[in-house]
Amino acid sequence: MIALVDYGVGNLFSLVSSLRFIGVRAEVTADERVLRKADGIILPGVGAFADAREKLRTSGLEPVVREEVAKGKPFLGICLGMQMLFERSCEYGVHEGLGFIPGEVVPLRLPEGMKVPHMGWNSLQILRECPLLAHVSNGEYVYYVHSYYATGCAEHTAAVSEYGVPVTGVVARGNVYGTQFHPEKSGDTGLMILRAFKEISEGAL
Repeated sequence: MIALVDYGVGNLFSLVSSLRFIGVRAEVTADERVLRKADGIILPGVGAFADAREKLRTSGLEPVVREEVAKGKPFLGICLGMQMLFERSCEYGVHEGLGFIPGEVVPLRLPEGMKVPHMGWNSLQILRECPLLAHVSNGEYVYYVHSYYATGCAEHTAAVSEYGVPVTGVVARGNVYGTQFHPEKSGDTGLMILRAFKEISEGAL
């Protein structure tokens, strides 16, 4: 079973639907017992960084998340959930992240004429082998919606997408993974990424 952390941030329906479509038993939960029993944990998120961090803290689930990550349980952050994996975010001030991956989240500063937020389909440039990308080929397209991106994390960056700057698309450090794009909105490619996380959680990858 894969648990989705329910801390009051984001619409989880499409993510749950995608997981169930590929045969994953997925449960949206704010129950620490369920998180502890899960094979893998997903931290979704949309909206503002500071608000999401505060909601995760006040939910009482952050200590459980930290404990399960420390034990080696597969953990996937999606979109804002990925941004929260880093040490800090510079979105409307400086805010502390979970610190699972070195780096920080900064505003997209793009060439003149390019729009923020970055919204739409972009191809992935795979930089190194990563279990999360086991079923994905270089150049496949995924769907982004964001105005901030992760920097200072080259050592743990598995894939990028070009959008005026190399946008950090996939990160991995040990049992912790992140996607800036939304796998649940990324068609067959996104489903293959979610399938890979299922296999990682089951010990098959």
